[in-house]
Amino acid sequence: MSELLQIDEPTGSAYRSRAPAPQWQAFLEFGFRPLYMAGCLWAAVSVALWVFAPQWLAGRLGGVLWHAHEMLWAFVATIAVGFLCTAASSWTGRNPIQGPALGWLCVLWLLARASFLVPGDTAFAFACGFELLFFVAAAVVLGRAIYAARSSRNYGLPLLVFGLGAADALFLRAVWQGSGYATLMQYLYTGLLCMAVIALLLARRVIPFFAMRAVAGLQIPMHTTSGQWQLWAGLLGIVCLLLGWTQGMVAALLVAGLLTLWQVLAWRPWAVRRVPLLWILYLGHTGLGAGLLVAALQAGGWMLRLAWPVHVIGVAGFAVLIIGMVTRTALGHLGRPLRTDAAMVTMYVLVLAAAVLRLLALLPAAPAQAALHASALAWVLAFALYLWRFAPLLIRPRLPPAGLSAAQPVIKSRKSA
Repeated sequence: MSELLQIDEPTGSAYRSRAPAPQWQAFLEFGFRPLYMAGCLWAAVSVALWVFAPQWLAGRLGGVLWHAHEMLWAFVATIAVGFLCTAASSWTGRNPIQGPALGWLCVLWLLARASFLVPGDTAFAFACGFELLFFVAAAVVLGRAIYAARSSRNYGLPLLVFGLGAADALFLRAVWQGSGYATLMQYLYTGLLCMAVIALLLARRVIPFFAMRAVAGLQIPMHTTSGQWQLWAGLLGIVCLLLGWTQGMVAALLVAGLLTLWQVLAWRPWAVRRVPLLWILYLGHTGLGAGLLVAALQAGGWMLRLAWPVHVIGVAGFAVLIIGMVTRTALGHLGRPLRTDAAMVTMYVLVLAAAVLRLLALLPAAPAQAALHASALAWVLAFALYLWRFAPLLIRPRLPPAGLSAAQPVIKSRKSA
């Protein structure tokens, strides 16, 4: 059993007239507030730097290695940490991190981002230290909340976050030692698969719950058993990758990918076609499943370019899931109506366009440079639009429902299977 938030949704005219002023206390209340903002800001800034101003990337971690690292560990993983630090408060009744402690966690993240851009070994060493402290701290605070509450179904989450940080450490150590391309890609792939396991676990939990709340009469399976197989297949894929057992990795990724696509079909995607908050999550889960299959094909030698699985998983999977999650969960936790507006649908379309164009740029006969630039522009616009739409909400207190004062409690918990 897990705790889930029951959210009273105010109407538009009511909440506009009662919009509270920005507050530091509110901004540092839950992990999603500063980390969603930081992750989405860096998604826009880092891609703009990589595509349009690569000459500014003068740090020890430069070029494509910087781009790959920042996309996975500074964008995708940061959003995941923000989500987990918020969701854990619902699962356990304990807020893992808030206030000054959350502020210092964000400072570590900021120092890492800045230090990776500074030339020299000293700056790189400091950046590595700040980065790894961020992941260790996140795993510790999650573990403290989850284990203290004896939330047994979530025991693995702090370990997965720690594993994500460990893969980051291996990658950064390989950069420091000047290791070859194959070693660097092995550790990047390790981090990518760790993040995929986390994303699959969370998506399988929240997407059916969101769908059944939003569509009247919709009943879809939670896929607990297939989810366990999916989880173990993902973990086996990581172990096989680190051991160099290609055949085992291929089999594990095929199982995980096929189970993911089967879950999407069982969730009745046609029933959510009119709900953008849902179909964007369905598409992201589909992209992640397809990415795992592409990764299996690449590992098996049927596809030569490593860029294909990295971008299918990262852009068509993670990024699409993220733009859906950072809008839907932010609305819910901030007390806003759970419905999209034109700006939000535009974000979704832009991220999907960025994914299609980025994959198009990988095709041999495609106008690669034009597609890459168009993809980057769509990507930057999407996350800039998110910040324009949601930053004013993330720095303000959660709205009370109509008829309640700000001093009255607005979040109630209920048990859900």
